[in-house]
Amino acid sequence: MLEDRATAAPSATPWPAAYPKGYAVVDVETTGLARDDRIISAAVYRLDARGEVEDHWYTLVNPERDPGPVWIHGLTSEMLDGAPLFAEVAEEFAARLDGRVLVAHNAVFDWQMIAREYARVRREAPVRQRLCTIALSKELGLPLPNFKLESLAAHFGVVQQRAHHALDDARVLAEAFRPSLRAAAAGGVRLPLLECRPLTEWSDRPVPRQATGGYGGYRGAGWRPSRKRPACPYPNPGRYEDGKRLKQGMRVAFSGDTSTERELLEDRATEAGLHVATSISRLTSLLVTNDPDSGTSKTVKARQFGTPIVDEAAFGQLLRDVEPAGE
Repeated sequence: MLEDRATAAPSATPWPAAYPKGYAVVDVETTGLARDDRIISAAVYRLDARGEVEDHWYTLVNPERDPGPVWIHGLTSEMLDGAPLFAEVAEEFAARLDGRVLVAHNAVFDWQMIAREYARVRREAPVRQRLCTIALSKELGLPLPNFKLESLAAHFGVVQQRAHHALDDARVLAEAFRPSLRAAAAGGVRLPLLECRPLTEWSDRPVPRQATGGYGGYRGAGWRPSRKRPACPYPNPGRYEDGKRLKQGMRVAFSGDTSTERELLEDRATEAGLHVATSISRLTSLLVTNDPDSGTSKTVKARQFGTPIVDEAAFGQLLRDVEPAGE
């Protein structure tokens, strides 16, 4: 259980001066996983610099659409009908996030859902950095059978009461994050912080839903509405070679969390004349990932095929000088 702040024993561990001064442990439940799905509940545990709980907050949110997989999150249309709209909780939510590092399990998902909701109401979430507890677990080398929240909780003896309930998931994560943070401080581990960039190009144009994916048949307005990318007009020149330039026509795949939203990275790659691939094959020229040891299907296949791997920062540099096809 979370320690009482008044009775918690002071830590003798010298605390890294570069560590953040406060954290917002967040969980959101949503109508689905797509970029135009909506938040239906949100919870925030505010923690101080050493991971001690300051307070917590929870709200339901009316998504103004079908609630999606009720069998997962348990929130029906009737339960959400009288809930506030996101615009009505945006200010309070922002106050909980302001000036803190957003902490979440698979943080890129929670961050992007939050950023899109703020974009819809023409605001920016006051978050500049995020920390994924999956990435932190890997940095610490925790002996987990997998990187599910339940496995992280079990490792630290945290009892989960209501899985997929935003408030309980946030509580569980806060309890597991505190010992993780202290272990990182004791070991001098650099926290895997990533930049959060606000989304500012929201479109209100309706987007027809081509496939429901099991989350109902409606898809409303969306961030950078779904579209089929045009076919790359250039032939694949082969694999990227370290120290050389990317060349138009190269097949590039992405895996894992990135500071820049994945859609924007893919747009930039397409605009540079690269072919954005959704999977890894022997024809893939390059895999972009910030966690090459993650064990995802893409990183595993990249190693099997000998596909070159670079991180997001290196890829950004390479995009500045892409060799034209035919040279």
